[in-house]
Amino acid sequence: MFAYFRSKGDLATMSRWKMTRIALELNFVNHIIPVPSFAGFSYLGWILKHYGVSAGRATMAQIIRFTTMFISLVFIITIAVIALIFDFGIDRTVIIISSSFIVAAVGGTAFLIFMIGSHKRLVWFSNWLSRVVNKVVCRLTHGKKRQFLKLQTVECFFIELHHDYLEIRQDKKILIRPFLWAMLANLLDVSLILIAFLALGYWVNPATLFIAFGLSSIAAVFAATPGGAGVYEAIMVAFLASAGIPAGVAIAGTLLARAILFMGTILFGYLFYQLTINKYGKISNSTSV
Repeated sequence: MFAYFRSKGDLATMSRWKMTRIALELNFVNHIIPVPSFAGFSYLGWILKHYGVSAGRATMAQIIRFTTMFISLVFIITIAVIALIFDFGIDRTVIIISSSFIVAAVGGTAFLIFMIGSHKRLVWFSNWLSRVVNKVVCRLTHGKKRQFLKLQTVECFFIELHHDYLEIRQDKKILIRPFLWAMLANLLDVSLILIAFLALGYWVNPATLFIAFGLSSIAAVFAATPGGAGVYEAIMVAFLASAGIPAGVAIAGTLLARAILFMGTILFGYLFYQLTINKYGKISNSTSV
């Protein structure tokens, strides 16, 4: 994300230490607050507005983050699936699930590009989103709050995304560094899981771990639990077990890796998160679109 911000001329004076601190805060928010994807989008937009970054650009940076993570993950998983095809000991169901994941990820990315690439479609979506959200909020508040989202604000937000998208199309090299960082992030995440299993004295094929990690991570993004807790672990264990790994080992290795991740995230992220809250105050409803 910060590679993208720098390429657009934002946060030029921000130190790498400050970027690291904000990244750790965002990690904390994504792993602690329910519905992590929405929490992260809201929090980053709120904190970066204090550094002159617009909400639309902050959102585009996170869209690029998720998109490059997905694309790099699909790239790695495609290689992993090809490797597993030649492993005759692997269950064919694993190959089918993995291939389906690749198709779904590519399809989802294509749909996102399809929506952001059209001014007309974004205006339509803005109208639809404002209308639906306001109706839902009106019912939940029994008519006390009839306008939660302002159409003009929502349209401006999405149009800004559209303009950023057009600029990216004109200079695709902007995405090279974010993609390389995303690739490294995925490799390190899977390395943590692999090390956890090695600590338990069990070797797991990295190709299998990449596929399990991809499926679990996608599901966790949309889960309504902090950091996708419960959903992530269930899918990870189920896939590893279907790949021939003993259920006990799959559970132990997955929980060990997740426990280490959560401990590190809470320990470092919470400290910086509280310092930010003390400095700027709590995030308010006014920061929403």
